Amino acid sequence: MSDPAAARLLEVEHLTMRFGGLVAVDDLSFTARQREITAIIGPNGAGKTTVFNCLTGFYRPSVGRLALHRPEGEFLLERMDGFRIARHAGMARTFQNVRLFAGMTVLENLIVAQHNRLMRASLYTVGGLVGLPAYRRAEAAAVAKAKDWLDRVGLTERADHPAGSLPYGAQRRLEIARAMCTDPALLCLDEPAAGLNAHESAELNALLRDIRDDHGIGILLIEHDMGVVMAISDQIVVLDYGRKIASGTPASVRNDPVVIKAYLGAEEDEALPPEIARDLGGRA
Repeated sequence: MSDPAAARLLEVEHLTMRFGGLVAVDDLSFTARQREITAIIGPNGAGKTTVFNCLTGFYRPSVGRLALHRPEGEFLLERMDGFRIARHAGMARTFQNVRLFAGMTVLENLIVAQHNRLMRASLYTVGGLVGLPAYRRAEAAAVAKAKDWLDRVGLTERADHPAGSLPYGAQRRLEIARAMCTDPALLCLDEPAAGLNAHESAELNALLRDIRDDHGIGILLIEHDMGVVMAISDQIVVLDYGRKIASGTPASVRNDPVVIKAYLGAEEDEALPPEIARDLGGRA
């Protein structure tokens, strides 16, 4: 359950994104908190990925204030370039389609995620080639971090395999581990359960709970799998045609007639088909 007393991590205020005459996101406001999983859900075309693109610097919002709060200060994301959002604000993202370095090994994918730290240790020169002590220490730490995350996602035995050879569910877990190797303050996951079977979805749920509970990381999640959303979310924000139509705990959202109508395109007093009722946890 969302804790109102939990520290604010991300504040989205009046976010609007226009593409010519099309308003993809319309005056959206919500707060994501530290050590919580906040899910953004809605029918196809609701504007969910556009929100992520605004937060991570792929789009410059037409209107809005996007503030990420960290101990070292406040980062106004709408004013930052995308690479600075990842490097300085500490926001990591995965995408709907897996974007691993398929030809690299599983381990190398996690080491390359720590590129910025290794470059600093090399003094942005040939320090790595000549083996500066600071670089050797940073390299050892990067390998240790990578191995730790391989263990957490159950891929240690495949460390030397090409990433592209992994089963799809394992590639999803590796992508999340790679994002975590950047030490993010906020982890943004775009449909991480897409294409997963029931067993793989359960593994994903356990991994995301571990990231939230044991690492204290805030997670912002876009997902169509309502089983995943309802099982792990502390707060849910529901979009329809770019506007927020509901927000709250899973219990409040799953029974909201406006949410049910948006998903089904049905009258609010119509009974839900059993398969939809199971997914939403709503009334049949």
